[in-house]
Amino acid sequence: MAYLRRAAAALIIMFQLFSLSSNAHNITKILAKDPDFSTFNHYLSATHLADEINRRQTITVLAVDNSAMNSILSKGYSLYTIRNILSLHVLVDYFGAKKLHQITDGSTSTASMFQSTGSATGTSGYVNITDIKGGKVAFGVQDDDSQLTARYIKSIFEKAYNISVLHISQVLTSPEAEAPTASPSDLILTAILEKQGCKAFSDMLKSTGADKTFQDTVDGGLTVFCPSDTAVGKFAPKFKALSAANKTALVLYHGMPVYQSLQMLRSGNGAVNTLATEGNNKFDFTVQNDGEEVTLETDVVTAKLTGTLKDQEPLIVYKIDKVLLPREIYKAVKASAPAPKSSKHKPKNAEADEDADGPSADAPSDDDGEVADDKNGAVPVARSSVIVTAIVGLCFGVWLM
Repeated sequence: MAYLRRAAAALIIMFQLFSLSSNAHNITKILAKDPDFSTFNHYLSATHLADEINRRQTITVLAVDNSAMNSILSKGYSLYTIRNILSLHVLVDYFGAKKLHQITDGSTSTASMFQSTGSATGTSGYVNITDIKGGKVAFGVQDDDSQLTARYIKSIFEKAYNISVLHISQVLTSPEAEAPTASPSDLILTAILEKQGCKAFSDMLKSTGADKTFQDTVDGGLTVFCPSDTAVGKFAPKFKALSAANKTALVLYHGMPVYQSLQMLRSGNGAVNTLATEGNNKFDFTVQNDGEEVTLETDVVTAKLTGTLKDQEPLIVYKIDKVLLPREIYKAVKASAPAPKSSKHKPKNAEADEDADGPSADAPSDDDGEVADDKNGAVPVARSSVIVTAIVGLCFGVWLM
């Protein structure tokens, strides 16, 4: 009897772990089953689109065979331009074979991953899907001269409402997707920021000399969180009061030395390091998500992502609504507690203590003792919830014994 109870507990744990793995998909393995798609599969990996596809929970991939891929490979495009073209073939919605023939009014448009690159103008990042006469379905880029240039051939793989891989006859492309794309080392970050409405933050980079650190990091992967000009303007007086070292640290705090797509930020919570992280000075903050909303929590201030300004792997730039204030420079906001009884004599420094956004010292301090030291080891929500459930299952099995 005891053996059966232990076996039951083990089965509960195995079921939970299986449930976690069953939600994942691997586009490379799916396409590898058919050699006719080897070229398309290769370039999904070479451009890192495969990684992005695998991270998403709901996706449709419009695959083309080797002969169709020759139409773009023969033109000598750079790898980064090929990425833009292929990103038109990754739809951020689910379209199985059955759904293609159930489109309301027979036609719809849906966003592709190219729409989020910052290179798509107007509706050039959208794909039109039309159920035409004779039960045929056609695809085309949704722009001013939209034409249905490719037709649906067959379904390669489907997992309902998770991933669908469809074979289409031709490569989808547009002038915007085919435009020459600079390599990462050619991307001038400050120029991008100024063009995208972040001139004030760009000026902060230049004034501190941190722009060189950001630029040198691009090739290896860089995520930038750019406060709006309005947010920087409100913060300017406090920024001027900092020492040169703390000004530089604060600016570096707005960069992560790794590429983090929006889907990656949305798929897990936890503490992340920044360009300012060094030695005992953690200079980290916590990424939190609630549905589609992503926030960055520093223990001093919580900033919200308000848009994506540039997404060209390995560089991605987000706009945020507040300047990020590290607890190494500013006082952390303490958890709210019952208000103490009023006192006739108020300490001279009480007013300063009440200003959570004010500098606690001009040099980094250790005034973060109540912040957990293991934040950088935070487990993403999806995995942690499964682990907790598995532990509960184990405890249940032990209890049965």
